[in-house]
Amino acid sequence: MNVSAMNILFIRLKWLLLLCSFLPTVACSAARVHEYELKNGMKVVVKEDHRAPVVVSQVWYKVGSSYEHEGITGISHMLEHMMFQGTRKHGPGEFSRIIAEQGGRENAFTGADYTAYFETLEKSRLPIAFELEADRMRNLVLDEKEYTKEKQVVLEERRMRTDDQPHAKTREHFMAVAFTNGPYRNPVIGWPDDVANLTLEDLKSWYERWYAPNNATLVVVGDVDPGRVLRLAKRWFGPLKPSEIPPPKPRTEVDQLGERQLKVEVPAKLPFLMMGYKVPVLASLPEDRQWEAYALTVLAGILDGGESARLSTRLVRGSQVAAAVGAGYDLYDRLPNLFLFTGTPSQGHDLEALEQALHKEIERVRQEPVSADELERVKTQVTADAIYERDSMFYQAMQIGLLETVGLGWEYLDRYVERIRQVTAEQVRQVAEKYLRPERLTIARLHPLPIKEGQRVIPAGASVGGDHVR
Repeated sequence: MNVSAMNILFIRLKWLLLLCSFLPTVACSAARVHEYELKNGMKVVVKEDHRAPVVVSQVWYKVGSSYEHEGITGISHMLEHMMFQGTRKHGPGEFSRIIAEQGGRENAFTGADYTAYFETLEKSRLPIAFELEADRMRNLVLDEKEYTKEKQVVLEERRMRTDDQPHAKTREHFMAVAFTNGPYRNPVIGWPDDVANLTLEDLKSWYERWYAPNNATLVVVGDVDPGRVLRLAKRWFGPLKPSEIPPPKPRTEVDQLGERQLKVEVPAKLPFLMMGYKVPVLASLPEDRQWEAYALTVLAGILDGGESARLSTRLVRGSQVAAAVGAGYDLYDRLPNLFLFTGTPSQGHDLEALEQALHKEIERVRQEPVSADELERVKTQVTADAIYERDSMFYQAMQIGLLETVGLGWEYLDRYVERIRQVTAEQVRQVAEKYLRPERLTIARLHPLPIKEGQRVIPAGASVGGDHVR
């Protein structure tokens, strides 16, 4: 980012902050969040946003691929698909048809730590969403015929999203090498043989175990009255019986004893590099060390936070060793995960050259504090992004649901900008020095094989379509 662009960003941010000082609280800063708990243990979180007569309703279940064990990987995602195949009251596809008739949109997604279902509707239609979600929370009909069809849909989705995409295939095997016994080693969509051999009884058992009001959080954001939302929640979800939910067994990743390397050979157009260092996340850190997660977030922004970040400036436009390169970290995972680097070498350079260039940048950030200008750039971007994100009711609900489901609580949402702004250059250097170490590193190198005539290989980033998918 040049000086002119940086000045524009600062000006925009100043005007946004000034605007927020005059507008009602609900429009800009932390609109009041209302939290309730039903007698059956279901949590209800409501956030008012009266800018449009719209409401977003989301139901988050505390179950995803990180709750699965060997032999049933992909079951959470498979059950997500089956949740649209009917209850005793509504037949297959009826849920989606009813929401569409009301002018709404609905879908679902599965992650490592959650499965979530959502509807966006005109505000007066909220009871319809509640009725339908409450119905399928406890009354799902798992039919063998529908399951046989849906299993083929999921297997085809896996082929399109993973098997035919070299980067996705590399990432899948990379994660399986990076983690020895931690649950993030398994793909959300599941390993092919596990998915193919899942039975209807497996799904029934999984549904009965996890799909209960005391394992769910209902998040509502929009032009609503919190008291009315609570009354509706009590009406539709209140009668549902809770389940005995055994806490997940601890699945602490064993200590890594040295650098791990993986060579991947699949048909692809370009080579590809992945590097991941094991790091903590917010939920895994004691309160007095939670600053580390925010410092790692800032570190990711220093390295890959726009065109003016280090990797883009030095490796793409500078030495031109990379055609594309990036870094990423998610502080909101449920369990410790990875600080990731990915890249594709530019024409005339190979994976080794790109890897050496990345190690050089990593070593530099481990040894030298970042500059005041870099630090301020990232903090300014974080603050601006936080303001822009409040324009989306859906994204507000997503943040609340995610924080509740990984065990942090929605209150962390309002702490984020403040905690980021407290991060110092020395703290960034400290977390880089502490965690970006060879003994915490896993490297995967994709060496392309020739693409045979007629062979399907989907480029990275291409859309492959599909509903009710991760």
